[in-house]
Formats: sequence, structure tokens, C-alpha cells
Amino acid sequence: MACPLPKADLFVRLAEGHAARITVVTPNRRLAQALTLEFDAFQSAKGLSVWEAADILPFGAFVQRLWEDALYSEAGERRGEAFPLLLTPAQEQLIWQEILRNTELLSIPSTAAQCRDAWGLLHAWRIPPGVGGGEDAAVFASWAKLYEKRTAEDIDAARLPDLVSSFLDNLKTPKLLVAYAFDILPPQTREFLEQFELAQCKPQDAKGSFTKTSFPSAGQELGQAAVWARARLEEGRKRIGVVVPDLAQRRKEVVRVFSRVMQPGYNIPGSVKAPMPFNVSLGVPLADFPLIDFALSLLEISWREIPFGEVSRLMRSPFLGGAEAEMTRRARLDAKLRGTLGATVSLPKLIGSIDHCPVLRMVLEKVFVLKNENRPSPGAWARHFSALLEAAGFPGERALDSDEFQTRAKWHETLAELAKLERIAKEMSLPEAFAFLRQLCADTPFQPESLEAPIQILGVLESAGLRFDCLWVSGLTDEAWPMDARPNPFIPVALQKKAGIPQASAESSLALDRRITEEWQAAASEVIFSFPTKEEDRNLAPSPLIAGIPEGTLELPQYPRYRDLLFRQKNLVNTQDPNGPPVPPGAVRGGTRVLADQAACPFRAFARWRLAAERLEEPSPGLDARDRGKLLHALMREIWSELKASSSLSEQNLAPVIHRAAAAAVKEVGLEGRFAELERERLAKLADEWLFLEKKRAGFEVVAVEEKRSLHLFGLEFSSRIDRMDRLDAGGHVLIDYKTGGGSITPKHWEGPRPDDPQLPLYASAAEEQLAAVAFARLRPGAMRFMGFSRADKLIPGVQLYRDWPSLIAAWKKDAESLGAAFAAGEASVDPKHDLKTCQSCDLQTLCRVYEKLNALEDVEEGDPE
Repeated sequence: MACPLPKADLFVRLAEGHAARITVVTPNRRLAQALTLEFDAFQSAKGLSVWEAADILPFGAFVQRLWEDALYSEAGERRGEAFPLLLTPAQEQLIWQEILRNTELLSIPSTAAQCRDAWGLLHAWRIPPGVGGGEDAAVFASWAKLYEKRTAEDIDAARLPDLVSSFLDNLKTPKLLVAYAFDILPPQTREFLEQFELAQCKPQDAKGSFTKTSFPSAGQELGQAAVWARARLEEGRKRIGVVVPDLAQRRKEVVRVFSRVMQPGYNIPGSVKAPMPFNVSLGVPLADFPLIDFALSLLEISWREIPFGEVSRLMRSPFLGGAEAEMTRRARLDAKLRGTLGATVSLPKLIGSIDHCPVLRMVLEKVFVLKNENRPSPGAWARHFSALLEAAGFPGERALDSDEFQTRAKWHETLAELAKLERIAKEMSLPEAFAFLRQLCADTPFQPESLEAPIQILGVLESAGLRFDCLWVSGLTDEAWPMDARPNPFIPVALQKKAGIPQASAESSLALDRRITEEWQAAASEVIFSFPTKEEDRNLAPSPLIAGIPEGTLELPQYPRYRDLLFRQKNLVNTQDPNGPPVPPGAVRGGTRVLADQAACPFRAFARWRLAAERLEEPSPGLDARDRGKLLHALMREIWSELKASSSLSEQNLAPVIHRAAAAAVKEVGLEGRFAELERERLAKLADEWLFLEKKRAGFEVVAVEEKRSLHLFGLEFSSRIDRMDRLDAGGHVLIDYKTGGGSITPKHWEGPRPDDPQLPLYASAAEEQLAAVAFARLRPGAMRFMGFSRADKLIPGVQLYRDWPSLIAAWKKDAESLGAAFAAGEASVDPKHDLKTCQSCDLQTLCRVYEKLNALEDVEEGDPE
């Protein structure tokens, strides 16, 4: 039976030093660290500058230390048998994955993790395996037998306390073992502790006030919690706690909000980064750190293709050899390769595409030389991965900062974990080794160590047992608190309830969360419980566990944002200057596309065609819209270059013509293999359906296909290329433009004075031929048709009669001259034709800052033309 020990007496006993042989065990590492800091403060308050460190550690670490003592003592051998070695978590995971390998499960790693959890629960709560339950429990029982057989000569964390218990008489153990802040004691833990001279100690309850308050949204709630924490810090409070129940999902938001409140200018490029006064308890996956992301991408591209986005980050990474010296060159290379490489890239293809970056090419060639070596075991693969990174100049030329240095150390530990798998798997293929390494990095939470911070931001479980000067508990809605039951699917729920596992049922989970709520009330002299009242348009209610807590109001200071501080120092001069310098006479880069952009927004035309502002391309799998347009135009060009006239549509078999045209189009775009074959088939079907429509027309001759022409306006020359010009047997010419889009393409897009699609009107206004019709040719399977205007009725199927034909051509010419005059004069105002609807298809918003002129929150009417 454990005797109670007041916390004050505990510190007095610990102050006696190691001679007293007192060890304190806690439920988790954070609580051990917090208690150690409290003891150090206790010693420092006595005026001491040096004292013996207290023996305070988590329960699991205490058991493992005893196992190590047994391993290296005379008790390490019994009956001539080797002492069981402790499996690492990674080794346990791999064994479970190998057991599940031949199953039909879709996600073996996650199922293996659940099996590890179930195995631990069985031993911790003394649940007999294979008793009762359904199909899942029966299947797990069979897996557990295989696991037990595989680990017969080893020991895992779940069974370690039972093994160590058999050696306690042969080990040097503490005179007094203190269990600190244990609220939940599984039978295995209780039985182990009871073998010692045991005392129990609990944190001292604080006597103070607690209130609850609400906010319109979760974002406002978090922001006010950050303001409150800063205010309390400025008042001199030294231990400030903020609990965020869904901290794992909101970690980035939490860091951003608290950083902005604590240091308004924290994210200004080039500013000195001072240590933040807060610490977030949960780390992030190791794979999310830039240094680790680079390492994994480099290893992956050494043996297979990877997405271009990863290649882009790889080339520009500061962790690659020569990054500092070739920084600008590599950025230019990245921009260039976006237009030449595909959606996925192999290492040989990347090396062959590099120019003007000799160091980059050299280090990647070193990596390529190493990639074909045969490394069959996990340990050998770990050494090979290290060699690949060394060949790549990892971790780069510049000195690593503290966080990066610690991250690299953690990376080396992870590689060591991979190497330790050699005890379990003597052979492992490269894909298997890399997949497990990536999984280790994704499953390993990591947070670089930093100076102790006065503000602690915690999840629910991390806050257990801690004491503060003041505490804020957020997010306590009835949906989030109490938490839902989370029974393990591989253990019958009835057995979990009987054993007393807290998360096994709604009743036990409610009881646990009620105790946690009561503990929060005693955790500080000032405790605030809060909850949001809305999530978007949905109303939220407070948790029933805080129903009895009185409501209160908070009076908090208003801390300005950095933008507010800048605005207070404003010295603004407003200048209206919507025009750039006039365009000098001559050819204009961009051709008639310039006038299309001028019609959509004058600033778009100015930025694209005079400032050369354009977004970086992003390679995508398959064909993008531009490539499909090239295929279509090449197909039509090849067909009509051979057919010449409508008479050919009935005089010969069109199948060979279509086949040759489709093959030429696919070859021109550069498609190969099965993909090329599929595109040829698609194009052939499209051409056959389109030519069936062409047969319904009156006689014509195709006189121009993709012919270059020029439009001269105000001394400027705009080049153009007409898709097709037909000469009708009945007289006159037809100007045709191919389109592949949907139903949004209509002749209404030609209406001035700023036409949405001015290309055909521009061509028509500059044509020397006597035009009889202007038409879109919509080549869309199942919806083939002509659309446009003609000067005579029923000239072309689907093309409407326009009775005042001369006035139409004159209006188009006037619109062209107006657009040309505006561009020539340098007009560059931010004036999107359809407000933000036009901006949706533009990539220059950050340059023109249109959202400062237009309200981005206004709804855009559906169906408005772009």
C-alpha cells in the first residue's frame, strides 16, 4: 500500500541527494521535465548555485533503466540463456507489418500500429487474449500468436515490466519510489510499482477563481487567448498555460497567432528572430522539416521518378551542394525546366536538362554513380543513404542554425533506427527500405529544443498534472468535450470496459474528462474556460462539463498588429498614374493576344507584354489545355492541307487521311508509347465526327490554314495566325477559329467595346478578303457545331444571319482601333472588365493588388462571362 507524500516533503527528501536513493516516476516525459524544473527552482530559492540533480523520470524510462541494469549485471544470464534484448518501436512495427504482409488490408502500416496498441493494452490491463469478440478479435488473436512466436527471444515495451519484475531482487533499486500525479494506473503498472517501497504524491491544488466565456468563432477565441497570455506575461506571471484540445490539427494556426501577438513583426524577411516566449507541446512529423524533406527527395530521385514539385524544391534547396554559389542560376534553371520537363522527373533526365549550373550537375552525377549499388540489408541501405547525401553535399554550404542542427541529428538517429531493423529483417529491397524510412520520418514527432518559455501551449493529455500561475482552456464545446470513446477495434469492447480502459466507452471517457476538468479548476489561481459559439453558419453549445462554471467577462488590452504600427507612422502621398510610357512604333511582342488582354484589363496587357510578368509554369500529368489545343490545330491543319476542298469529302475514303493527320499531330506534340496510341484514336474519332458536319455545308475551298497575318494600328504591328479561311463556291470567304471549350463559347463574346474574345473580330477587321461569314468551329465530341454571323441566311449550318453586315465589320474595326490606341498610349489602369470574375483567370493579382480596389468578399454572379 502506497503512503501519501506531500509535495513539499518530496522536495525536501530529493534535496538530500542520491544518498537518499529516492526516485520519482511520472506518467509522461513532460510532467517529469516540469517537476524537475520546479525542484530546481526550489533549490535555487534557497540560495544554492549547485545541487545534485533529482532522479525524476517517466515510468517507461524507469523500467527501461532497470532492464539495462539487469542486462549488464550478473543477472543478465539465467540458465545459460541469453538475456532478452529490447525491441525498438521501429522493430516492433516492422514485425507486425511482416505478419500482415500477406493479408488483403489496404493500409498495412496503420493497421500494424493499431495491432501494437492492442498488444500493449492487453498486457497493461491484463486482458486475456483470444477471449470473446467478433471476427476482428479472432483475426488479431491469430496475429498475436505469430507475433509472440517471432519475438520469443526478444522483449518489447508491452512485456518489459513483467520481465524486469523477475530480476528486481538482483538489482540495486531505490529505497523509496514516488509515483507522482498518476491518475490512471493500469494493473501492470500498479503491480510493478507495488514491488517497491512506494509513496504517492500529487500536485498541490491552487485556490483561485475560474470562469467561462465565449467567442463568435474559434479563430477569435484563439486570438484572445494569445492576447490574454501576453497580458499575463507582462504582469509578471511566470507559468502561463493555454490548452487547445485539437492542438495537433491547429498547430500551425496556433504558432502563427501567438507569434503575431507576441512579436508583431516576427515574419518580416531579414528581421532578427528573437526567441518566442511560448512553447508548443506537440511536435510536427519529422518529414515536415525542410532538411528532412530534402533528404527524402534526394534519396527517392536516386532510384525512381518523383513529381516535378519535389524536383523544384530539390534544385533550389540550401541543403544541396553549391546552393549558395549557384542560387540565382538554379532559380533561373527551375523556371526554364517548368516548360520543358514533365510532371514526373528521373535523375538522368534532370541531369541531362541542366545547363549553366556546373556544381549542381556535378553533385547530381555523383549521386547517379552511387545509385546502382546493390545493398540488400537495412543496415547497408542506411549506409548507402548516408553516402548518397554526402555525395550531394548535404547539408549544404551555409552554417546550420540551431533548429536545423538538431534536425540533422534526429535524421541520423532515424537512419540508425533503420539500420537496427537488421535484427528483424536480414534482407530488404530498396523500395522497402526507403518506404520504411519515409514512414519513420512521418510517424516521428519532433520539436527542436529551445529555452524554457513562460507560456506553455498544450493538448489535453499534456496538461495533466501540471500547475500554472494562470490557465486558459479553450475549445470546450459539447462536440469536443467530453471526447468520444475510442476503443481499440482488435479487442472486444466488453473486455475493454471490464478492464477499465478510459477510452473504451462513453461512460468511462466521460468520467475521465470530468476528472480532468476538475483538475483544470485546481491547476492555477486564475482559470478561464472558453468555447466558440459558431462554426461557419452552425451554432455551437458549451460542454456540459463546464455548465456549472460561472460566466465572466474579460478586459484585455488591444495589441496592435504590425500593419497598424506601420500605418501610424504613415507618410503617404497619393498619386493617380494609370498610364505607362507610350509604346514605340514597330512590332509588338504577343501579337493579337495583347489586344485580348487589353480588352480584359489594361493592366494585364501592360504587365504581361511590356513588363514580361508571367507566372511560373507547373508541369501536370498528361496533356494540359494548351497541349490539347496544339493537337487539335495540328490535326485540322494536316487534314485540310491534304483535302483542300469540300469536294474531297465525298470523293475518297477519309479514314487514311484522318489516320495520317492524327499520327502527324501526335508526333508534333511529342507523345510516345501507349499514350500516343490513345490520343491518335481520340483524334481520329473527333475528326471523323467533325468531317461529317463539314459534309453538310455548301461547296467551299480551304485557301488558308494557320496563315500568318499582321494587324497595323497606330504605328504598331500585331502579328496573328488565322486558323482557317474558306472560299465559298457561292462567293465570299469564311473566317474560322477552332475552339474546344464548352457551352460558354458564343458569338456574344465578340460584342464591344471590350470584347471578351476579340481574336476573330480583329482578324475580320484586318482581312483583305471579302468576308461572307465569321464563325467559331466548336470541336467537342457530341456537340460539334458552327457558331457565328454571316451576311446571307443559311450560308453555314448553325451560323446566324447578321442583316447589317457592313456595320458589324465597321464596329469590330472600331473596337480594334480603340484597343490598339489604348495600348499604344500606355494605358495600364487596373480595370478588369467583369471585376473579380475576370481576375479568376489571371495570375497577376499580387502585382496589380486588385483586391485593394475591389471587394474580394462580394459574390460573383454565376454565369457571368470571364
